Amino acid sequence: MNPVRKKRLFIILAILAGVGIAVALALSALQQNINLFYTPTQIANGEAPKDTRIRAGGLVEAGSVKRSDDSLETRFVVSDGAHNVTISYTGILPDLFREGQGIVAMGKLDNSGLLIADEVLAKHDENYMPPEVMQALEQSGMKQKHDAATQGSAQ
Repeated sequence: MNPVRKKRLFIILAILAGVGIAVALALSALQQNINLFYTPTQIANGEAPKDTRIRAGGLVEAGSVKRSDDSLETRFVVSDGAHNVTISYTGILPDLFREGQGIVAMGKLDNSGLLIADEVLAKHDENYMPPEVMQALEQSGMKQKHDAATQGSAQ
């Protein structure tokens, strides 16, 4: 092999190695920042990872909201119609948060199945629901009940 050909081969291999390292770093960063959505049924079935930040959502169960007297901690139950998950959140809840409404909470599951949320998102009007929550409700058959309840409260 002549020296020019060796130099070209070395440059090509160096470029390929650099691109490979860049792709590996990008995939590693994406893997750490991904927040997958899980329904209460998937959480109850053990499909959601423990100690990893996830998104969970559904309808807030009526009568389940319990606020702490001396702190900003709130516990509530979210359901997809088939299963429930209890969520603990410390902070000020969104103005539109209320029972019977669709929410998405982001946080980590502990070993007992409690979702310790660091962020809670509520729908912004009576016609909007996060797409993941809507799909989970459609799969469980709860969407019709939610639509009927929403229509009744809007009138």
